Amino acid sequence: MTDETAFTYRFEPGSKPGAPPLLLLHGTGGDENDLLPLGGMISPGSALLSPRGRVLEHGMPRFFRRLAEGVFDEDDVRKRALELGAFVADARQRRGIAQPVAVGFSNGANIAAALLLMKPDALAGAILLRAMVPLSDPPQAKLNGKPVLLLSGQADPIVPAHNSAKLATLLSDAGAHVDHKILPAGHQLSQADVMLARDWIGGVDARAA
Repeated sequence: MTDETAFTYRFEPGSKPGAPPLLLLHGTGGDENDLLPLGGMISPGSALLSPRGRVLEHGMPRFFRRLAEGVFDEDDVRKRALELGAFVADARQRRGIAQPVAVGFSNGANIAAALLLMKPDALAGAILLRAMVPLSDPPQAKLNGKPVLLLSGQADPIVPAHNSAKLATLLSDAGAHVDHKILPAGHQLSQADVMLARDWIGGVDARAA
């Protein structure tokens, strides 16, 4: 069992009743502080749970190991996704929060996608920013209509278009309700990402109310 003390993290309590908690998952080289401003812009008043990845690559935190750019150590992906799921379960119990919606960027989006596939009950949904397929042979997940927003960059040099399209299909086939949008952007985030994520999560908030 991985408890919440196994991760360095930030937690900000929610101030808006009914607003979905957010699990913020940074990209390579980020930390537990990186996505707090983004979380506040996407869903003001939501509780924010923001762990730091426990794997180091040349001193840069990540959520799992990779063998090369775009080539993942899939055994480590599976292991780290289960660790993250245990952390979320423990943090929920300790902090008294509902199932969070993951908001992940790049490496953080990839571990969020893996968490959806490995431990579907850990999340209420996900916003996947510049995500790739995390597992070539994923388990048969049952996502039962969980909402997923997948935002890809048309000029992304790291995530090929066919890969993000494959991820959208993979999650849809597992039963998720996937909204996949391709933006005129590269790998970095844009104001359009913020606006689309805010509008999308507002709809999730309204459906949960």
